[in-house]
Amino acid sequence: MRRATEATAPLSDAEPRHPGERDPYLTQLGERIRSLRAARGMSRKDLARGAGVSERYLANLETGTGNASVLLLRQVAAALNVPLPVVLAEADGGNGARAAEFGQLLQWLAQLPPADLARVREACRNALAPSAPFDARHQRIALIGLRGAGKSTLGRALAAARELPFVELNGAIEQEAGATLSEIHSLYGQAAYRRYELRALERVLREHERLVLATPGSLVSEPATFNLLLANCYTVWVKTSPEEHMARVVAQGDMRPMQGNSEAMADLRRILQARTPLYARADAVIDTSGQSLDASLQALQTVLQDAGA
Repeated sequence: MRRATEATAPLSDAEPRHPGERDPYLTQLGERIRSLRAARGMSRKDLARGAGVSERYLANLETGTGNASVLLLRQVAAALNVPLPVVLAEADGGNGARAAEFGQLLQWLAQLPPADLARVREACRNALAPSAPFDARHQRIALIGLRGAGKSTLGRALAAARELPFVELNGAIEQEAGATLSEIHSLYGQAAYRRYELRALERVLREHERLVLATPGSLVSEPATFNLLLANCYTVWVKTSPEEHMARVVAQGDMRPMQGNSEAMADLRRILQARTPLYARADAVIDTSGQSLDASLQALQTVLQDAGA
C-alpha cells in the first residue's frame, strides 16, 4: 500500500457551518494531537519528521484549520507511538483526566499479546479483591514529575532519612543499554529508549523490595511502564511551578527537549498541561514551589506517614 503524502492526500479546508467557523471535531482533533505530542516531549519538528509531513502541514492539523486523510493521521499516530483510535477519539466533555486515562488504557491494551489480553478481559469481568491498606507497594517509594521538580534531590534526602537504597532510573536505563541517554536517543531512537526504560524498571523492581526511586519525567507517557510502576510502588507526584521548573532545568544545563526552541516556556507549560492528568494518577502529591529542601522533605515524610508508607 502506498504511503500517504501531502501531495496525494492534501489537507483541505473543512466546510464551516458559518463563514470563518471551524469544525468542532477538527479543533478537538488538533488539540488532541498537540496534547499527545507535548506529553511525549516532542517538538513539532520531531513529529513532522517522524510522520513524514511538513511542519506547516502539522501546524494546520494542530490548529484544526483543515481535514486530514485517515492515512496521514495513521502516520501521525505511528510517529506518536499511539494507536490510531487514541488520536481519533472525540473529546469527553472537557474531562482531560478521563481522556488521558482512556488513551493510556488503549495504548497499554494494544501492546498486550492475545493471551495477556484474554486475562485482562477476564479480570475486568470479575470483581477484583480490594488491595490491602498496607502492602508491598508501600515498601517502594517512587517519585514522578517533570524535570526540575526536585525528584532526585528529594529522593536522595528521603532515602538517607529512611536508610533505604536510592535509585535514579535514568542511571539504570544507561546500565541496561550500555550507553548514555543521549546516545540511546541518537543511535537507536525513542522506541528503543522506551524498551530500555521498561527493562530497567523491571530489573530495579526485581532487585529491590524496598527503595526510593526517582523516575524520568516522560515515563508516565508509556502505558506499560507507568502501569508497572503504579502496581509496584507507592507513587508521589513532585510538582512545582513552571517558572521553577524552567529555572532548575537551566541551572542543570539541560534543555531537553526544548533546546533551540525560542518558545521554551510555552513548550514547558504545554508539556505540564498534557501530563498533568497522568501525573495525577499518583497516590499522593507534594508541591515544592518556593520550598526549601528541608520543608519539602518534611511534607513528603508527612504524606508517606499518613498513608502508612
